[in-house]
Amino acid sequence: MRLGPEEVLRIAILARLGLSEAEVGRFKDQLSHILESFEILQQVDTTGVPPTTHPITLENVLRGDDVADSLPQNMVLANAPRKDGDFFKVRAVLGDT
Repeated sequence: MRLGPEEVLRIAILARLGLSEAEVGRFKDQLSHILESFEILQQVDTTGVPPTTHPITLENVLRGDDVADSLPQNMVLANAPRKDGDFFKVRAVLGDT
């Protein structure tokens, strides 16, 4: 399917593009080539081929959500830069200014 300059300008308007005369000529050839490629693809018999959204079967790569014992509190707080008793101590993020 060959496109004319009018069709390319209509597509440009829909895409909100301003094209020069040289660009219209270049895109006319490029878009016509793309449409011709799709016409060839439409001739391929796809009977019995299921639709697919991804060519490779995807697998979940995350580990299972298994229940496990927590670390003891003293080990968790051992590397804390600041602590207050059994809690992490952090700077105030929100406050009166």
